[in-house]
Amino acid sequence: MGVETPQSDAELLQAVRAGNAAAYGELYERHVAAARALARQLVRGAEVEDVVAESFTKILDLVGRGGGPDSGFRTYLLTVVRRTVYDRSRVESRQVTTGEIELYDPGVPFVDPALVGLEKSLIARAFLSLPERWRAVLWHTEVERLKPAGVAPLLGLSANGVAALAYRAREGLRQAYLQLHLGTLPEHECRPMLAKMGAYVRGGLARRDSKAIDEHVDGCEECHGVLLELTDVNRGLRVMVGPLIAGPLFGGYAAALARTSLAGGRAGGVLRALGWLRRAPKGRQAAAAGLTMGVAAAVAAAAVLLPVSGERPVVRSSEAPRVAQPPAKDDPARVRVRVPPPSERPAQVPPPARKDRPGRARLRATIDALGSLVRAQPGILALRLRNYGDAPSAELAAQVDLPPGVTLVPSARRGHSAALAGTGGTVGTVDGWACRPAEGGARCARKALAAGQGTTVFLRVLVADEAPQGPGPAVRIAAGPLRVLAKAETGVRGSGAPARFATDGKVTVRAIGNALLSCPQERAGCLEARRREGAQRDNDLWPMTALDQDDRSDTAASSGAELSVPKGGEVVWAGLYWSATGEQGGPIKLRPPGRKKYLTVRPGQVTVRELPLGPVYQAFADVSELVGDARANGTWWAADAPMKEGVSRHAGWSLVLIVTDPAESYSQAVVLDTAAVVGGGARRLRIPLGGLRPAAAPARVEMVTWEGDADLKGDKVALGSGALTPAGGERALSNVFDGSSNGVAEMTFGVDVDTVGAELGVDPALTIVTDKDVVLFGVAALSVRARS
Repeated sequence: MGVETPQSDAELLQAVRAGNAAAYGELYERHVAAARALARQLVRGAEVEDVVAESFTKILDLVGRGGGPDSGFRTYLLTVVRRTVYDRSRVESRQVTTGEIELYDPGVPFVDPALVGLEKSLIARAFLSLPERWRAVLWHTEVERLKPAGVAPLLGLSANGVAALAYRAREGLRQAYLQLHLGTLPEHECRPMLAKMGAYVRGGLARRDSKAIDEHVDGCEECHGVLLELTDVNRGLRVMVGPLIAGPLFGGYAAALARTSLAGGRAGGVLRALGWLRRAPKGRQAAAAGLTMGVAAAVAAAAVLLPVSGERPVVRSSEAPRVAQPPAKDDPARVRVRVPPPSERPAQVPPPARKDRPGRARLRATIDALGSLVRAQPGILALRLRNYGDAPSAELAAQVDLPPGVTLVPSARRGHSAALAGTGGTVGTVDGWACRPAEGGARCARKALAAGQGTTVFLRVLVADEAPQGPGPAVRIAAGPLRVLAKAETGVRGSGAPARFATDGKVTVRAIGNALLSCPQERAGCLEARRREGAQRDNDLWPMTALDQDDRSDTAASSGAELSVPKGGEVVWAGLYWSATGEQGGPIKLRPPGRKKYLTVRPGQVTVRELPLGPVYQAFADVSELVGDARANGTWWAADAPMKEGVSRHAGWSLVLIVTDPAESYSQAVVLDTAAVVGGGARRLRIPLGGLRPAAAPARVEMVTWEGDADLKGDKVALGSGALTPAGGERALSNVFDGSSNGVAEMTFGVDVDTVGAELGVDPALTIVTDKDVVLFGVAALSVRARS
């Protein structure tokens, strides 16, 4: 005798549309735990059940009017839960009336204002393009990580059937992703490789074709990023699609759902459905009256037939039980129920009055190394904390546990506190925190954190020469009875770029620069080359001589660059970088806009590297106070850095800044610097962007690179996936380092100060590749829109 397969969600929804009210009770029973798991991340106390009730009633109303989902009930429900909370908050703040939100049918996922941009990521767009049944199986198996046996009833399949459907859906997702990527018009030689990449990931290509893709991906950063996404679509689904459907608190939802076990039988679920209906707004009750009366009748029938303590139900002689009528022969899908006449209907019982409960603080913390923790280098840890509750926390105490070989460096510089950031607080590294070294790490304290407020503290650390690679830093936070634990995914790395400075707030990054060497003006073709014309645009083709543009007798080599900061912006941090051929990196002169005299700037750090034609240096100095006291907008001049003239020589400078922008969204900003040689034996440099958590968030990157040649192509830059186009110069995907610098119109031989913009990928990193050239990559300054 076979076992009857439960009705799928799609079949139950079809039955509800046909008038079978009990089918909606079954849907409620299947998915109410998920609705509660998400609602508990968004609201507290009795409001959880109110939100769940209103969400189910909205969907019942929509289904009764022919709308709502066809098969993917869970994702539709989670979207409605989030929208319900959002609408309730707008009603409470009087931004909208209840009448405006009475009719609601989310045709696409509700995009939280904190998640704007996530729906534009390729993996999210590919997911949303799939058939609803494929989206449902991927959501349950890959995002929620349910076992096939647990998903089987929802899809009306066996466990093996779910596994097979999930396999087809994953393949469909990969193909949809590839089609979207092909739609971005990649380079001609990439298209045939992308067309075969789905089969490559499955292991279905011949050895010769697989080798061709291996060789192509090794030299093409764009296709390398696509391959990374395809080989780990499961992670992409959780990182991108999970928050898109369940919101910024997807991690809490997933953890709560994993802890939840579905308790109670079908009758219990239908009985609870009455509670949901009673909590729903009156307008919703009226709109759903037809179907909900059927639910009530089904509940009445269940109550009559349900044994209690093993005894048969007692029925008074004066009353006959009212039971559901059998389905009519001509309409097997419809269950006809006897609805009591108005005189027999019970009086409406108002819901119990809600008692005001005291609010509670709810803390969430993260700790990450910004950029990377690299041996023998300083670094920065970002400890971020937010109060998601509806009451202030107690005073905060944080114990930071550092990895072996990593120690806290008390900073003599107290940070910046003048510029306001986001929802309150200050830009910089303090924000009320006091930290001191402690055994194994650091101890930090801060005053109470108000409801809805966030705070960040940046800890400067030093990594020892022999620090082992291993676990990342962790933090334990106590606030009265509350305890919060957070741990970083990565610790000390073998390579990467450490953070020089970091901040959160309404901030963005800017960089300008120029060369101090150029072709001899009297030589034929030089003026043409300076205009970026002709075929002699490389410093390898000229005996480079000092460029002196300021018309002053007290300088031998000088150049200027135009800086423009956002309207109303102020300088938070400024770093001056300069580089030239040679081993000695001494002082440089800097002149702000409107000043007549140069100021001598001495390097705080000098790094020497070896290029094919000899040693080069990169020098750095923190000039925040100098720049902050000056007028930022205008032409900045630099002069007389230590340098050598001659063929294939370079010399130049760059001013890198983090500035406030009143028009900018709340953002994270960080400056990473590393004098790293790219090209020759090390043709690829990958710089992990640790501590910048929002995937698919818009990012702006300012890059400083030395010794690039405009006529040597093959230079590419990527930010997570796909090659990027620089904002200046020739704007070529495959020739980023073309001797162009922000703030200057003419050729800057051997100096590149470029801006690129993109969305962060699943595993954010800045990747630099060069096929023919050999460059010294110096600085990456990033600003990333934060979601909280």
